[in-house]
Amino acid sequence: MVTVEMTSHLYRFFPNLKDQDIKVEAGSVADVLAAIEILAPGFCHYIVDEQGAVRRHVKLCINDALVVDRKTLSDQVNSGDTVFIFQALSGG
Repeated sequence: MVTVEMTSHLYRFFPNLKDQDIKVEAGSVADVLAAIEILAPGFCHYIVDEQGAVRRHVKLCINDALVVDRKTLSDQVNSGDTVFIFQALSGG
């Protein structure tokens, strides 16, 4: 299984993920995000654009390495890995 961690402000939009130990099946980054989408419908809208590419203000990491394929999310995530989702805050 893959552990998923994310910045806490995402819980404001997806409170059902708060205080959960999020674990999903290993696969590509796209597979991991699809699994989160099942747990929290609408989640992917915040992370990827209409073409399925990672939005500019979002960073995804597998363990300590940035995801390389931001367009098709084909980077492989292995069992035991952790995917970190960072969404930058903006505004005043």
